[in-house]
Amino acid sequence: MVRSLCSAFCVLMLWSGTGNALENNASYLLSPGDVVMVSVWQEESLRQEATVLPDGSITFPLAGRIDVAGLDVTAVEKQVAAKLEKFLPDPNVSVVVKSIAGNLVYVQGKVIKPGPVQMAGPTAVLQALSMSGGLDKFADESAIKVVRVDKGRQQILPVRYKDLVSGRDMSTNIQLQAGDTLVVP
Repeated sequence: MVRSLCSAFCVLMLWSGTGNALENNASYLLSPGDVVMVSVWQEESLRQEATVLPDGSITFPLAGRIDVAGLDVTAVEKQVAAKLEKFLPDPNVSVVVKSIAGNLVYVQGKVIKPGPVQMAGPTAVLQALSMSGGLDKFADESAIKVVRVDKGRQQILPVRYKDLVSGRDMSTNIQLQAGDTLVVP
């Protein structure tokens, strides 16, 4: 009985750990401002660093303009290769992220250090507030919100700060996305 309970517990631990590993291994999606190194195997002249432009694109020799914002490196490799196939037989393209400078959120208002916050990984509201030094003494905790642009439309996502810091309800500890603005009035 004890042995079967132990086995079941171990299986549950492994299963839940596998789910978390899959969630944490999500590919990084490119944002405007990021820098990538694009190269084609055995084609030294086709090796170039490219910055993702504000419109979400990069340019690459022979391939021209390629929309990359919101894509992972594997998808970008496939897009570049498809465009190069007109000029090279079976191009082997490699894309490496050199800088995540475009992975920013903006914190404005009554925080100790307002301004852009670099997200080195998944970042939620409380983490961004912490990186901004926390709320100042005049902040309106009840009116904090996230402004997000999605497909050209602005969304306002309310944050219930008191619920977050008390641990009662973490549902408004929103996972931030590049380009979000966290407003603390």
